[in-house]
Order: sequence, then C-alpha cells, then structure tokens
Amino acid sequence: MSHNIDICFTENQDGTTAVISNWLKKPGDPVSANEPVAEVETDKVVVEVSAPSDGHLASIAKQNGDAVEPGDVLGIISTGQLDYLIDNQELEATQSPPESAPMETNGHTRPKLSPAVRRLLKEHNLDFQQLSGSGRGGRITVKDVTHFVESKPSTFVPPMGTVPEGNIRSHRLPLDPMRKSIAAHMVQSLLHTSPHVTTVFEADLSRIIAHRKKHKPDFKEQGINLTLSAYFVEAAVHAIRQVPTVNSRFAEDHIEIFDDINIGIATALDDKGLVVPVLQQAHAKNLLGIAQDLQNITDKARSRKLGTADMRNGTFTISNHGVSGSLMASPIIINQPQSAILGIGKMEKRVVVQEVDGNDAMIIKPMCFITLTLDHRVLDAYQANGFLSELVGFLENYGS
Repeated sequence: MSHNIDICFTENQDGTTAVISNWLKKPGDPVSANEPVAEVETDKVVVEVSAPSDGHLASIAKQNGDAVEPGDVLGIISTGQLDYLIDNQELEATQSPPESAPMETNGHTRPKLSPAVRRLLKEHNLDFQQLSGSGRGGRITVKDVTHFVESKPSTFVPPMGTVPEGNIRSHRLPLDPMRKSIAAHMVQSLLHTSPHVTTVFEADLSRIIAHRKKHKPDFKEQGINLTLSAYFVEAAVHAIRQVPTVNSRFAEDHIEIFDDINIGIATALDDKGLVVPVLQQAHAKNLLGIAQDLQNITDKARSRKLGTADMRNGTFTISNHGVSGSLMASPIIINQPQSAILGIGKMEKRVVVQEVDGNDAMIIKPMCFITLTLDHRVLDAYQANGFLSELVGFLENYGS
C-alpha cells in the first residue's frame, strides 16, 4: 500500500525571505530518503530540501520563483508505485497552481503560466509569444524568462515611460532575494539606524609577510592555507581585548558589550552578492585554528553550502576588500546590529620615509590602508583610534 508524504520546508528559522530556486527532480522521478529534491534560496544562503522517504515525486506544489515559509508543503512523495496511468495533462496540472484555463489572445492560445512567470512577464513588458518554453509540454518557466531578458539586451523593450531621453538601449537584471536583502540592509544600516564615521590608519605588513612566508609550508602540510586574512582576524581579536566596546551593540538604554568575539568575514560570491559567514569563538583560537576555520567557512560560502547557523551570532565584521584591488573604502556599511566594521585595503609596495641612524631614508615597504567604520552612538574617535593603534601595532610587531 502506498502512502503520500509531504515535502515540507523547515530550514528557514531567521525570518528571511525564501523562494524556490530550482527543482532537482520532476514529477514521476524516483527519489531516495534524504536525497535533495529542491533548492530554496533565502536572502543569505541556498538550502537543499531533501526527500523524507524513498518513493517517487508525485506532485509539485511550489514552482521556481514562488515564495515559501517554514511549514509550507513543497510537494508530495508517493511511497508506493507511481500510477503511470496518469496522462500528461494531469501530470502537468500537478506542477502548476490552480488558474484559469488557456484562453484565446489575438488568435493564439495562451499557455498555462505560473504566478512567478506571469509576474516576470509583466515586469519586463514581455508577451509570452516571444518566448520558447523549456518546461514539460513547452511550458514557460522562470528560467526561460530570465534567460530571455539577460540574453536579448538589444531587443528588450522597457515599460512605457521608463526609456531615458534619447532612447538609450538597456536591459534589466532581475533582483534575486539575496541582492534585495543586501540593498535593504545597507540602506537601513546607513540611513536609518546608525551614524557612520570612518577612521583611517596605515599598516606596514613586513612582519606578517615574513612570518607567513616562513610558516606557510608547515600549514600546507596540514591541509591549511595560511592567508593574510588569518593575521587580520588575530590582530582584531587582540585589539578588541584592549578596546572591548568595539565588540558591542547599541540599545536604547545601554550598550551591550560581548564577551565572546565572533568575527564575520564579508565574502563576495562573484556577482551574486555578499555573505558574512562567522568565525565563532575567535578569541579561543590560535593562528592555526583561525586559518583552518577561515578556510572552512570561505569554502562553504563560495560553494553555496552555508547554512543559517554559519552566519549567526557575529559580534564584529572584517571586510578584506583589498583582495579585489581596492586601496580604501569608506564608509563600509556596518553589519547591524554590530557597532563597527574593519576594512582592509590592498597591500602594495610604497616608498616610506623612515629614520635610519639618525637620518631620513626612503624605504620600500608593503603597506595597506586599514579603516574602522563605527557607530558613532557607541564609539567616539578616541576608542576607534585606540583600537586601530592596537591592531596596527600588533601587525607591525608580529612575532617580536
């Protein structure tokens, strides 16, 4: 005897927006217990939804692009033999939300379209007749629409009233949940939550570069890549211990200073957005432990395998924007509800004037700009400059 078992979405526990991004199986496909059958994208991570049991995917309740909430049923698993007497029309109907029957439009039959597809067609002022459907029976999918928009910039016609003067050609890149969340978070942090102030220091990285060159082979033997970021995390932990208020958050009647130092590492996913996985309990780790944890969380981030637990409980954030060539960025938007964010610029060799044997000498050194953007409700210039003085001193005297 067969049984029907719901495939439910349960992962999203932090109130973020979530949508179906991709079905890995189609109705009729066999599935195994715990085998991923769909991907749900939140504004932070992509979560795999697995089959609750062996069987066949009998039906799909949510389509690509549809919003989902914890507890929603995404589809149904049949644990017995799937009834293959269901004809293609009935199977197609299980894939689409209830909607009106196909209708005649200018002599053409309008195909069934999911709400997400109809929304995208309207947003981009497209007619369904312009697209070829890749779904079952030629059905138009969300991917068909987005691919058409991205690959046809010269033929895309924006809605009435949006064409700039001179009829400049353009095309639109639809916002995914992650990009929408980043945009809202940045505006909220900068314009509506905390007054941002940035202070700038410069650091000589000669000592940590020498240390890294000497010890990188030893780390590699243990399967760990020793990056400069590991030294910046270690330096941040040292400076926070000296100026604990940096590791805090603002409340209406108090400032909450955290005893744990959990450092978020801003990580770019190429052009897909930005995530901030958190290195938990950084204060309890040596350089080896920091380097290993950094490797783990950045690998997970770039392979889109982060879970919500990987980005919780951050108390301070580092943005190593120099890896993409930036010398300095200001302000770097504070990752609310934290009170400060550290910016590391590109390392480059520069001529520095230094006193040698009582005389000024021009010496080439590996230098970088380091910034601290702070919530001025919590920190003043005195604490901020004290923090950066400690951090730069730690880097410049590393190992001494």
